[in-house]
Amino acid sequence: MSHEVGYCCINKTLNKKGIKTGRTMRKATFEEKGIAYASDLALQNAKDLLTIVKWNVENNIYVFRVGSGIFPWGTEYELEDLPDFTEIKQYLQMVGAVANRSDQRLSAHPDHFVKLGSAKDSVVENSIKDLEMHSKLFDLMGLEASPYNPLNIHVGMNYSDEVVDRWIDSYHKLSDNCKARLVVENDDKASAFSVKQLFNDIFSRIGIPITFDYFHHTFHPDGLTSEQAARLAVDTWPVGITPLFHYSESKNLNEGVSGNPRAHSDYAFNPIDDYGLTLDIDLECKAKELALFEYRRYS
Repeated sequence: MSHEVGYCCINKTLNKKGIKTGRTMRKATFEEKGIAYASDLALQNAKDLLTIVKWNVENNIYVFRVGSGIFPWGTEYELEDLPDFTEIKQYLQMVGAVANRSDQRLSAHPDHFVKLGSAKDSVVENSIKDLEMHSKLFDLMGLEASPYNPLNIHVGMNYSDEVVDRWIDSYHKLSDNCKARLVVENDDKASAFSVKQLFNDIFSRIGIPITFDYFHHTFHPDGLTSEQAARLAVDTWPVGITPLFHYSESKNLNEGVSGNPRAHSDYAFNPIDDYGLTLDIDLECKAKELALFEYRRYS
């Protein structure tokens, strides 16, 4: 039927002007300079996030993935302990107000080290901390606790019944708001989790929506066509909430670059087939908003 396409995390146009949301530091620097420096960076990140979200509205962009680096080393402290927390909160509230007023859909994609199915307690503990930090960020922005503003993660491990059981056990340890926002995405390796496996082994048990990644599906179709997998994923989303999918293409196949076929291309070279579905789509191309503008030009 239709699809709304956005981009992810970094705005290259504004980045040239120093507008960015991923200011961070090495662990050694954090240990040396402490929470005061982290607070200063977080405040600058929050201010620039507001600039980016306003720029998106001006350029008719209504789907945007927020970067995960707003709070440097954010799992090492309580956000409320940041010296600039009050001002940071004010800017984040403004971000949420702009997004909600303009119907700009914000999401996040916590990093690959978030592995709720790990057998290591420390990994699970850190994964939960990271997810809760992202959920708190969305709370501070006043975004609804639902898959409309999703926190998207992978299982990110080889498929097994044990991984599924541990993943679901860890899921139940999350706060209600975090659980309400969480969605899970198909992996790009045949040994990991396909859309079909996510549907049968995780959605069927806890009802978590599935984010369909077109590109990842090509590496692990599990007997389903792209359209079949997309439709299966759509069926997992609550009524009234448009599914949010991911689209990218292979850098070495489409740009003639040798190397990992899983590497994302700078631009999208093909129109996105929505299979007659109503979708929102994160364009995961390396050229970010420039790829989106180019996609709009020819699609």
